[in-house]
Amino acid sequence: MSLTTASSAAYLVAGLLFVLSLAGLSKHETAKAGNTYGMAGMALALIATVALAADDLEAAAIIAIVAAMAVGAALGIWRARQVEMTGMPELIALLHSFVGLAAVLVGWNGYLSVEGAPAGEAEELGLAVEIHSAEVSIGVFIGAVTFTGSIVAFLKLSARIKSNPLVLPGKNWLNLGALALFVVLTVVFVVEPSLPVLAVLTALALALGWHLVASIGGGDMPVVVSMLNSYSGWAAAAAGFLLDNDLLIITGALVGSSGAYLSYIMCKAMNRSFISVIAGGFGNEGAAAVGGGEDGEHTEITAADVAELLIDARSVVITPGYGMAVAHAQGPVADLTRQLADRGVDVRFGIHPVAGRLPGHMNVLLAEAKVPYDVVLEMDEVNDDLAATDVVLVIGANDTVNPSAADPGSPIAGMPVLRVWEAGTVIVFKRSMNTGYAGVQNPLFFRENTRMLFGDARERVEDILKAL
Repeated sequence: MSLTTASSAAYLVAGLLFVLSLAGLSKHETAKAGNTYGMAGMALALIATVALAADDLEAAAIIAIVAAMAVGAALGIWRARQVEMTGMPELIALLHSFVGLAAVLVGWNGYLSVEGAPAGEAEELGLAVEIHSAEVSIGVFIGAVTFTGSIVAFLKLSARIKSNPLVLPGKNWLNLGALALFVVLTVVFVVEPSLPVLAVLTALALALGWHLVASIGGGDMPVVVSMLNSYSGWAAAAAGFLLDNDLLIITGALVGSSGAYLSYIMCKAMNRSFISVIAGGFGNEGAAAVGGGEDGEHTEITAADVAELLIDARSVVITPGYGMAVAHAQGPVADLTRQLADRGVDVRFGIHPVAGRLPGHMNVLLAEAKVPYDVVLEMDEVNDDLAATDVVLVIGANDTVNPSAADPGSPIAGMPVLRVWEAGTVIVFKRSMNTGYAGVQNPLFFRENTRMLFGDARERVEDILKAL
């Protein structure tokens, strides 16, 4: 068997492993196996690619490639071991930016290797040069948009810049104008490839990527992360066309299409327009976030009093949010779940589709804490039961339980929320009365059946456990 045939076979197996990985990641029970399939497929793909390149490259080039892979692997392992679950969303956004940057570099290298080659070499390819020029233009554009868009997402998720949407005058027309100019520049570049045109196109894409994500508010950032995942997949596919690498095309298409579908599902769950989100809030002129202070009188409660309520309760629903992750409270919450279940209390979890800052964030945290899968329910599965629930514990959640979503003038208007206020008693675990990530005041805090338990969520849950 020739090396080319063996590499093609390896690519086929790797592609199948990637499909199995996506299938596995669709369920909690099979997620670990899906992750393993993905890692195995990528390892096989890397080995096959290096082996295939060995025929055409000198030993020094092969050594450089292997060294780069080793450095990348070391950095990846280091960051994966160091990052906490609360930092996972911004890490993923940053990794997406690397994919976008790689696509830009591949595109520029493609231009310098073909269109920018000495006169006569490119002309020998005939029509293939025009196709190649289109591939370069599209690949660089998608990669550049992904790169800067992911950087902005990283900065927002890590609180390095404000999460409020950037609202420039005529922002929608700016986006549409940028897309129209991209089409014009692509036509010009295909007709007469030149370095200045490619440079302008790259700068345009970098600016568009920044503006697209900057125009999206913090409440929609989980969708943005998923959307950027899709962009990075299409950027990888574009790089695959330039490099004539079938597996990279397949892998990019899998990531791009699955990321786009996940974004669509999340938009439906949040009652958001898919087109609006991917177009940088198109059609939404960006209602300003309101209120940073109190807007009524709240009632406080002690951990001991919460324990008494839980002892007398027949049913309890826990709705976690990003604050639970920040406080590392999932372990004590799991212990509380087990203690209440042992006392005969019906305990379940209500997970909002965008709880946390990454799809599935809360599910992963609870799975790590050994919370049984069968008591972790999605919002639609638990919402209708909240009216018959004795006690709801809102642990570190805010925007996902905000009744102002029903207010047409609210920045989160129309977003489905967990209707926790319908329960008998609502206990809200918070550090302070500050607004949530979307910057919107929450009327839930001032309702008659709501009690505020202030402090670190982990410490307060541990206090409840002691009182029990």
